[in-house]
Amino acid sequence: MSDWAQHLSDVFRRFGPVDVRRMFGGYGVYRDGLMFALVADDSLYLKADAENAEDFRRLGLPQFEYTRQGKVARLSYFMAPAEVMDGGEEAARWARRSFEAALRSGAARRSGHGGRSR
Repeated sequence: MSDWAQHLSDVFRRFGPVDVRRMFGGYGVYRDGLMFALVADDSLYLKADAENAEDFRRLGLPQFEYTRQGKVARLSYFMAPAEVMDGGEEAARWARRSFEAALRSGAARRSGHGGRSR
């Protein structure tokens, strides 16, 4: 297991067991097979939707974006607050909210109502 994967398992210990999988240039962070966070460029991003995105914006945290074929694409993930990396109850609280957003996104896709929030 990589250092990042081991560290994230420790960070989210109070949230529950997580599975960290290598993807593209970073990692996806999963619980019960559902991705609720990603790691890119040594930064942790948490899943957001209409119900929790304002929490990130209020703290001035940037949305995950990348450039593909000259166009900027934004995903529904925002940089995690610094205190999340300290673990504990604060990490568990943010992880729960992002996991719930991932659940809602999955439910919306299954019902045919889309699932992306921007």
